[in-house]
Amino acid sequence: MAELATIARPYAEALFQASQNDLERTASWLEPLAAVAAHRQLLQLAGDPNMLATQLFEVISSILQQPLPPAGANFLRTVIENERLAALPEIAEQFRKLKNARGGSLDGVIYSPFPIDGAEVAAVAPALEKRFGRKLNLTVQSDPSLIGGIRVVVGDEVLDTSVKARLEQMKVALTA
Repeated sequence: MAELATIARPYAEALFQASQNDLERTASWLEPLAAVAAHRQLLQLAGDPNMLATQLFEVISSILQQPLPPAGANFLRTVIENERLAALPEIAEQFRKLKNARGGSLDGVIYSPFPIDGAEVAAVAPALEKRFGRKLNLTVQSDPSLIGGIRVVVGDEVLDTSVKARLEQMKVALTA
């Protein structure tokens, strides 16, 4: 949604500028905050005209598993007071992109039909980083439809070594 991205951009850029000295710490509280803000029920609660900003802040703070640092609390109060809670997941995404650009890395997702543990991701990471030419921050998601192999998405690039993709290639070749 372009409008949400437009709303989120100034918040993400301001937070990025304000946290230049400790981007990792900021990301450590921003990501869980964005995950909480993404819940539909919380957004409905935020839209209730009887809900005060202080009450909403307390509700969100109590849901988080870790207390917010002063900068995080101030940021959350600002987002709530400006009625931008729905933009918080997009703010976090744009902040992560700014942080990655500064560090020369990209986010990547490995789709696999089977669970992959941290050691297996660490084993395949150097080959993927060489293939994509950057340091990657990899996450794993399950996709049983792949049958076997993996599918890696980094930005708008896709490396698909799955059995499903190979079967599709064979189907196209046979029907051509």
